[in-house]
Amino acid sequence: MLIYGAGGHAKVVVDCLIAQQEMVSGVFDDDPAVISFMGIGVMNFYSEIFRPDEKLIVTVGNNGMRKIISGKVSHAFGMVQHPSAEVSEHAYLGEGTVVFHQAVVQSGSHIGRQVIINTSAVVDHDCYLSDFVHIAPNSTLCGGVKVGEGSLVGASAVILPGISVGRWCTIGAGSVVVKDVPDHAVVAGNPAALLVSA
Repeated sequence: MLIYGAGGHAKVVVDCLIAQQEMVSGVFDDDPAVISFMGIGVMNFYSEIFRPDEKLIVTVGNNGMRKIISGKVSHAFGMVQHPSAEVSEHAYLGEGTVVFHQAVVQSGSHIGRQVIINTSAVVDHDCYLSDFVHIAPNSTLCGGVKVGEGSLVGASAVILPGISVGRWCTIGAGSVVVKDVPDHAVVAGNPAALLVSA
């Protein structure tokens, strides 16, 4: 599989691929200073003709950058799921999504494209995560939670059942979200309070 991005997030994706017994066959990164990544030579530009039949994962943790890069890639996208993750056969995972070590995705959940479900995160039943979302380590989304495009749920945050989080929001680490969050908002605390609005 090919990867696009040679930072810290990419290191974890590579570990997951190795655990899946898959090889990284090429690395793209736009930074000309990056010439090698985990022993693999880096191409400092994206090439649609490089191994065109292989799938690609955008290995960039920033949601906005992941969306931009995904829009310029012509390779088909793969998916990555660490063997220790538990994903219900009745859940849906979109293309380009990664599910890290010990994460759980329960029955009836719909996970969009290019989503990151990070280490030990829990997405309970019937959740809906739009594209380019990042659920950070140890976060818990209770049943029926909806998360809009590009939103970040910070480490160890908890979102109570049935709550809706808007598009391009940031939920602070350790927050407990007890009411709906509007688009482009930043919330933090227990209970989570609005710090920045659109």
